[in-house]
Amino acid sequence: MRPVAVSPPQVEHLRSALGIGARRPRLSWRTTAEQPSWRQAAYAIEVTDRVGRLRCDTGRIEGDAQVLVAWPGEELGSRDRGCVRVRVWGTDGSESGWSDATPFETGLLDAHDWLARFITAPWVDDGAERPATYFRRDFTLPADVRSARLYVTALGVYTAEVNGRAVGDDVLAPGWTSYAHRVTYQTYDVTPLVGAGTNAIGLMVADGWFRGNLAGQRNVYGDRTAVLAQLEMTLADGTVQTVATDGSWSVGTGPIRAADLYDGETCDARLELPGWSEATSTSRGWQPAQRLEGATPTVLAAPVGPPVRRVEERSVVEVITTPSGATVLDFGQNLVGWLRLSATGPAGTEIVLRHGEVLEHGELCTRTLRSAKATDRYVLRGAGEPEVWEPSFTFHGFRYAEVSGWPGDLAADDITAVVLHSDLDRIGFFECSDPLVNRLHDNVVWSMRGNFLSVPTDCPQRDERLGWTGDIQVFTPTAAYLYDVTGFLASWLEDLALDQAPDGCVPLTIPTRPDSRRIPAAGWGDAAVLVPWAVFRASGDLEILARQFGSMCAWVDLLERLVGPERLWGEGFQFGDWLDPAAPNDKPNLATTASDLVATAHVFRSASVLAAVAEVLGETAAQVRYAALAGEVRAAFLGEYVTASGRLSSDTQTAYSLALCFGLIDGDDSVQRAGDRLAELVREAGYTLATGFLGTPLICDALTMTGHLDDAYRLLLSTSSPSWLAPLSMGATTTWERWDALLPDGSVNGESMTSFNHYALGAVADWLHRVVLGIRPIEPGYRRVLIAPRPGGGLASARGAVNTPYGCLAVGWSVSGTIMTLTVDVPANSTAVVQFGDGDAGRELGSGHHELDHDVGTAIGSASGV
Repeated sequence: MRPVAVSPPQVEHLRSALGIGARRPRLSWRTTAEQPSWRQAAYAIEVTDRVGRLRCDTGRIEGDAQVLVAWPGEELGSRDRGCVRVRVWGTDGSESGWSDATPFETGLLDAHDWLARFITAPWVDDGAERPATYFRRDFTLPADVRSARLYVTALGVYTAEVNGRAVGDDVLAPGWTSYAHRVTYQTYDVTPLVGAGTNAIGLMVADGWFRGNLAGQRNVYGDRTAVLAQLEMTLADGTVQTVATDGSWSVGTGPIRAADLYDGETCDARLELPGWSEATSTSRGWQPAQRLEGATPTVLAAPVGPPVRRVEERSVVEVITTPSGATVLDFGQNLVGWLRLSATGPAGTEIVLRHGEVLEHGELCTRTLRSAKATDRYVLRGAGEPEVWEPSFTFHGFRYAEVSGWPGDLAADDITAVVLHSDLDRIGFFECSDPLVNRLHDNVVWSMRGNFLSVPTDCPQRDERLGWTGDIQVFTPTAAYLYDVTGFLASWLEDLALDQAPDGCVPLTIPTRPDSRRIPAAGWGDAAVLVPWAVFRASGDLEILARQFGSMCAWVDLLERLVGPERLWGEGFQFGDWLDPAAPNDKPNLATTASDLVATAHVFRSASVLAAVAEVLGETAAQVRYAALAGEVRAAFLGEYVTASGRLSSDTQTAYSLALCFGLIDGDDSVQRAGDRLAELVREAGYTLATGFLGTPLICDALTMTGHLDDAYRLLLSTSSPSWLAPLSMGATTTWERWDALLPDGSVNGESMTSFNHYALGAVADWLHRVVLGIRPIEPGYRRVLIAPRPGGGLASARGAVNTPYGCLAVGWSVSGTIMTLTVDVPANSTAVVQFGDGDAGRELGSGHHELDHDVGTAIGSASGV
């Protein structure tokens, strides 16, 4: 019997199980088996406590479950530590040994666990530039430490140090949540940082999202930053000593003279506080901290997704002297993060770093940033040796950086770009034989990386950077293939439900600002239903649907009231097919597709998906109710917008794409006529796009499903504007907000709402994954998956993989003459169904490696592969 191996179990969707917030965390594992078509017959789970004593042994449990399996033992309490491991048996009689153990530890799960209180400075600094605030506290330990944990968060963004050493590797913690309802806290193992004798802890906090500039307003959530920290140390004799934030802490300011997410950071190194977080330092000149009175979050929550981290560094590819004589660095990639510099010079020398996404007429373009200054400043202390500095409390979207005030000659290696984003696991990949399509896909990935920073934002550079619901609604299927976004979006969806109005209205941005107006908008508010559904389809996490079900129902109940007895949504403001290329620059909601048609189509979509959710959850009454609503809206749509011949009242690419993909046209003949008309419109437009945010993700699918695959490929591969590939000829390294963000003469679109890093229009990558490569889940979480590649467009080959909850599913195909060779690697305990074309009944494959040949009938590409 060939060996079977099982991975250490994963706890929930977390890479590290330190500080988890679940009392009964779910477990997942992956199995590697050499024997083909391996299926799990049974499993066993063993849980031990912190000293290795057995606390739960399930014994053999019959069943093939391996994803998000229920916690087997007693409910966990605060600070609960232990290890968990798993073993499996196969239906063929094979069995694994025990997996390596996964350590786990809960955080502080109950309010009474917190001895610490939020503390703040005794002053209110409400100037245009606000220094970071420094907090410190000395403490003495009578003996060595067995273990030490720091539980910490802030109203603002913070960094922590113990005895002069940085705590953790995350940045911009605790991130952005719906502060009025909850704030996340972080748990750090600081055992190596403390010891017997005198110790010190230091915290720096800056405005961040809590108090900083947020879409043109400051003090959105409060007018004072604050920190909350609880350091618990277990000594060698088992006694516990706790240091918690209270009035005994000292507070002051230091070299960070200004810090804002939009405007940048200013550091005057002449004001450094040597050893400020060390026990040898002094608090002389500091003031006593004050307890923050008034509104604080109702919940302190452990994170369910990854933190923001430094994930990559990029070197300068060119040092440019602009026509005006300015020095500009080109990093070759539009990215999100900050710069790290190394400079030597006289004390008081001020280095200024300005950031921008593009050059316009050879100069750094900053007008697209609107009011965001995106400028970092560093004043040298003049130490006579290289001073290395990077910001801590800001981020920028940029490819280019203008440098002024540099002492001496600037070398390319003096400055490095540091890429920041939420540290998601990359799970999905795609490439094909067309280098332009590969570049398009790379651009989509880079735009996702830049905009998945704590929350899914629209753009990362201008004075906005908000969690727009419409953008993530259309992009979630793409995101969930490329990265493991389950925990990340679960957190965001929790805030959506918390910020949702009592009448069910979903705010346009999440987290929302307390004073933001709540407008029910089709395609935007529908994120309440469509995002959790897409996450469930990719991850198989039923709990997300259960947790969001009330929010989903509240939104669709509001839609039911809005459509009234006519079941048509025709009143009120709508974004519509936002940024349709034919819409006026200053009125991007005035698309060619009627907004009421778009709105009514989305009512049907959300109601029908909610009916499916109710069925999955066993909510029979809700399923019947929402299915009936969907049927009524569909009938009204047919009566109002669809002619007997299958034409739509809005004769546009988006109208047909919505109606076809949502299933709003009756009868095969009418469906075909609608698809034929869509293809005609695409041809009449010269294979260019006439779609905005809501139509663009669907148009290739609508063409494909009605027999116009060749037209879909020609549209994909078009280099005429507007198209997906046209920006590549203008140097795009991310996807753009507007099809014409950069004009043919190299000028930036005159409208101020012009971002060069906006993922929404890159949602076509979902079609690349599902149709070109051919991977789509039949069952949630890829337990059973359809492999149905549709070669075309002259592509000779494509390959890719997605690391599913069951393991790596890899697919590749190449065409030589009329023969397509398909290779498929199916992970253990899952199955794949391979289909070649619409008429193929399909062939089921078990786990293992498979290679199949198929005659496609006509030559569609050369023999070259990827």
